[in-house]
Formats: sequence, structure tokens, C-alpha cells
Amino acid sequence: MQIQSHKPGMIERAFRRLFLVFWVASSSYAQSISGSTTNIFAPASTPADSIYHLSRLVLGITGGIFFVVFSLLVYVVFKFRPDQGDEDREPAQVYGSNRVELAWTVVPCLIVIVLFLATARVVHGVQDARRPAGTIDVTVIGHQFWWEYRYPKLGVVTANELHVPVSDPAKPTPTFIRLLSADTDHSFWVPRLAGKTDLIPNHPNEMWIDPHETGVYLGQCAQYCGVQHAKMLLRVYVESHEDFDRWIRKQSQPAQVNDSVAEGRHVFETTACINCHTVSGTVANGRFGPDLTHLMSRDTIASGVAPNTPEQLRAWIKNPDTVKPSSKMPAMQLSEHDLDVVTAYLATLR
Repeated sequence: MQIQSHKPGMIERAFRRLFLVFWVASSSYAQSISGSTTNIFAPASTPADSIYHLSRLVLGITGGIFFVVFSLLVYVVFKFRPDQGDEDREPAQVYGSNRVELAWTVVPCLIVIVLFLATARVVHGVQDARRPAGTIDVTVIGHQFWWEYRYPKLGVVTANELHVPVSDPAKPTPTFIRLLSADTDHSFWVPRLAGKTDLIPNHPNEMWIDPHETGVYLGQCAQYCGVQHAKMLLRVYVESHEDFDRWIRKQSQPAQVNDSVAEGRHVFETTACINCHTVSGTVANGRFGPDLTHLMSRDTIASGVAPNTPEQLRAWIKNPDTVKPSSKMPAMQLSEHDLDVVTAYLATLR
């Protein structure tokens, strides 16, 4: 009798836990719809829109399967729960049903075929898209733990913040992105613009985006690439054609020369900084770190980890590990005076 009174309690607790899981998942989904800036359910580009509609189809089918199975489970649990005096009785035995076995074989096969065809259609549409006139080409190189962006046709090199023009039906301007890696596996993922695509050493990949709305779109390296993988952030600035052209013109200019920060420039050019960083028009031509020619035109430093202010920049130069541990940028052990003048020099690079 103790067993009979205990079973309903276990079943009730199991259903309560299942309901709690469903409620948490639903709340997370609602929150992502309303407030997240890395939201796959708010596409702003054709590839992301294709993925979004595919995900709705998949979620609809799998949600229907869950509803049917869960409903049958609830029905069976309560319909055939044991009553007092049933412990010594054997339930009715059923030996096979051709109709049932045919149904649970054919229906799953049809579901798999539908999902396969829908997925293949999206993959084909994204991977084999045509390149119209006016396409912007960008080469993205993943480093531990930052992003390098090269515009080969425009002669621009920058880091961590990707700028692209908005694309509209009247003037389609998709951006085709070639993905390379300088060290290990990375993954380029801006959820509102496209699916994630891996950057693999010695194996170039390609993807494209055609943002329909201006704004800043956030993303993340989606492949574990080392200690600071979580802080290898992405920022994509989608601008009007006029603003993008203006940005390209500014980025194409050499570094500004300002005599008032000559001492800081001298300190910068006589330390190991120039072995890793490039500043056009100077002796600094390193390739291991981000191009600093227009450093202060960026909103963030350290691949989106900190705002690009003179105070944060000074702290970053003094000891990078306090901002981004294991970032592979060494502390140069500069004196307080040298830190001040170098920061003042870098602050003029706009």
C-alpha cells in the first residue's frame, strides 16, 4: 500500500519539473524576442531570414511532435494508473499492430524528408547566391583573440569593427566575406545577419550578408579558440552608402601627424610595439596585432571588451591582462611618463 500511495507523488513531481523546464524555455524565448541584440528571431539580412524561417518550420514540427507525445503520455499515465488492489493483476497484453507499426515508421520518415528538403533549399540559396554589381568584398582573418578586416578592392585595413553598407531592393549591395584563420579554428557569427561560419587554418570559407537596416549588430566567435574565446567579440556597423563611402575615404588616409605628440610617437617607434602593429606612414609595420592607423575611429578596444577612451587605452597599454587576461599582448613595462605620452600619441590616430 505504501508503494501505491507513493507513485502518484513521483508522477506529479515529474510533471511539475517538466512544466518548469517548459516555462523557463518559453521565458527565455520571449526575452530573446524582445530585448536581445544577438537574436536569431529578428533577422536583418537575407541569409539570417532564410535561417529564421527554417527554424520556425523545424520548431513547429518538433513542437507538434512534443505536444502529441506529451499528450499521449499524460493520457496513459492518468488513464492506466494503478488502483488499489491492482498490484496482483497483470494488465492486458497487446501483441503488435501492423497499422501502428506502419504509422510510426512512415510518419518519421516523411518528417525527416521534409526537414531534409527544407534545409537543403536554404543551404543552396545561401551558399550559391549570385554576386551582383557593386558587391563589397571583405577578407576576415581570425586571430587569438581579435578580428582583422581587409577590404582588398578599397585598400583599407582595420580591426575588430566591421563596416558595411546597407543593402536595399533599389540598390542591392551585399557584402561577400572571405574567412581565413591565422592560428586556430574560429567561427564568425552575427546572429541577426547570417549563420555562423568557421575560420579554419589553410581552408578558406566564404559567406555573405546584405543587411536591410542600418545600425550596430553584435556577434561572437562561436568556436572555442583559447582562453579569451568568450571575449573575442564582433561588431558590425551597417551604414548608409554615403556614411560608408565617407568612412572608406577616412580609413584610406595615412596616419595623422601631430607635432605636439612627437615624444609619444618616438617612444612608440622605439619599443617592440612596432613589431606587432602597423601605423601607416611610420616605421611601424607589424602584422601580429591590429592595425592602429585609425585606432581612435573605433568605439572599442581589445575586440569589443572595453570602450575606446584614453583612460581605458592607457590601462590596456600598461597591463593588458587586467583588461583581457592571456590576450597575447605583452606589458611593455613603460614608465608612467612614457605611458602618458604614448597614450596621447595613440589618441591622435583617428
